[in-house]
Amino acid sequence: MAKPSEEEPTTKEDGEGFAMSTEERGDVRHLRPPRPVVLHETIRREGEQELERSVSALGWSSLAAGMTMGFSMLARALLHHHVQGLPGAFLIESLGYPFGFLVVILARQQLFTENTMTAVLPLMTEPGWGKLGCLLRLWGVVFLGNVVGGALFAWGMLNMQLFDASTQASLHAMGTALMHNTPWQMFTKGIAAGWLIATMVWLLPAAERGKIAVIIIVTYVIALGDFTHIIVGSVEVMYLVFEGTVSAGDYATRFALPTLAGNIVGGSLIFALISHAQVRSDDENDEEQHAGH
Repeated sequence: MAKPSEEEPTTKEDGEGFAMSTEERGDVRHLRPPRPVVLHETIRREGEQELERSVSALGWSSLAAGMTMGFSMLARALLHHHVQGLPGAFLIESLGYPFGFLVVILARQQLFTENTMTAVLPLMTEPGWGKLGCLLRLWGVVFLGNVVGGALFAWGMLNMQLFDASTQASLHAMGTALMHNTPWQMFTKGIAAGWLIATMVWLLPAAERGKIAVIIIVTYVIALGDFTHIIVGSVEVMYLVFEGTVSAGDYATRFALPTLAGNIVGGSLIFALISHAQVRSDDENDEEQHAGH
């Protein structure tokens, strides 16, 4: 047992509720969640790195991400095939939806709806035509790569004879249910999905060891709400296009354009803008306080 004279003395500093040792103060700082400005700066720097990547690097990464996202549809369809008719079947089959997101995010592949948050913060921090051009280049390359990759995955599921007729029927049901939405519903549900994906991106730097849980929970909510995601939804609808039950025009006008707009509005124009405004307001308050001293 340590002698009292050898114990680290405890003192109380201004603003502390109780007297603490230096080590205990370090524990408090370590356990506190990061300030919003820290999350903002972490995501902004990731966005800067993405804006500087070459077109070829973005293209291959986004192509891989589009194909990987197809597994969100496939996992959900497989669960649908095996649990249909059971109580709570929809809750169970929706557990397949996070799979593609988990692989894409942990593998650091380029996913368009992530970039509606990360890549837009550099532009909001330092507005300029150069940054806008880099953002549009990034969005264009990543979106095209994701859609092409998703289309390749959908074509493969339909034509490679991997599944029996009942599983193919489940794959068909995924896209058919999605296309029951009107274009306005595609847009409004896309806003919700874009908001949730941006929320996930904002939470990940603070999650540390809980990143997998954050990804699963957020994307599971997207599945439960039947919210529309431009990349996963593209795989689902492209399956119907290759099947011949939906035209390419319907894919573009009834699904892709309204969903794309909704995801951008929810991820960039609402969540990212509000988060940036919050951090800027905090920064201005800090500057005023320092000036007052």
